[in-house]
Amino acid sequence: MTQSPMAPMAMTSSDLPLKQLGRGKVRDIYEVDADRLLLIATDRISAFDVVMNEAIPFKGAVLTQISAWWFSQLANEVAHHLISANADEIIAAVPALAGHRAALAGRAMLCKRTTVFPIECVIRGYISGSAWKEYSASGTLAGEALAEGLLESGRLTPAIFSPASKAETGHDENITVAQMRAVVGDKATAELERLTRAIYARGCAVVESRGIIIADTKFEFGHQPDGTIILIDEVMTPDSSRFWPADQYQPGRGQPSFDKQPLRDYLEALKKAGKWDGEAPPPPLPTEVVAATSERYLDAFKRVTGAALNTSKL
Repeated sequence: MTQSPMAPMAMTSSDLPLKQLGRGKVRDIYEVDADRLLLIATDRISAFDVVMNEAIPFKGAVLTQISAWWFSQLANEVAHHLISANADEIIAAVPALAGHRAALAGRAMLCKRTTVFPIECVIRGYISGSAWKEYSASGTLAGEALAEGLLESGRLTPAIFSPASKAETGHDENITVAQMRAVVGDKATAELERLTRAIYARGCAVVESRGIIIADTKFEFGHQPDGTIILIDEVMTPDSSRFWPADQYQPGRGQPSFDKQPLRDYLEALKKAGKWDGEAPPPPLPTEVVAATSERYLDAFKRVTGAALNTSKL
């Protein structure tokens, strides 16, 4: 763990007495047993597909606790994999973790194990990011034509279900629904699209009164041995979604967002000045950029859930 001036611990990696199955850009995945996994959201952060050397205090806790909050909110829409995101409950269920509470607090999820669908279920209510980049160049999304005359950040009615293939490194690749059917089958594709639309609609309804637009988001799903499809991984977090302030929304341009925007802005300035080529190794981050990014994540948590994250217990 690395020390931060903002928090007792800013975690860049975890070391737990369980078998580690994987390490993503943010999450460390551990095997508990044949039926359960432990997910640890570290404070690592990436931009332009490069993981920074500095960690962002409280980021992992924000991702974990906002996901846990959403799982509770979505109970009527979809089954999910979360067993507990409470450190004491996790230790009670997995006694081998008794000496590691500090590493678990706020950032750990004990989850049901599933067979994961190899598809990112992306839904876009507004056109931005990679979708806008392709559309502005060719009028298409994943090679399929969209309506003419769309503006950057313009609303898409109805929202577009826009699956993506999972990439081990780099960006996921937008694919068509037909390509998704070839991978997971017609029945699973139809159900995953139905669930994606239902979850997104519920999420948008929840945050609308809080002055937030969920421009787009992505979900992951798995299936259990009996075939039941359940929602897994993170849910409508600042890392998996574009959150925009509704009172500043204006189509025809990019929008401010509740995520790593201070980090992106800093790195973009370095790239324009010829001080970073956008490849690893990353440049060092000033303390003020780290602090501003941390505050942005904490603000997103408060805006979405309606309550501040209790950082005193982390």
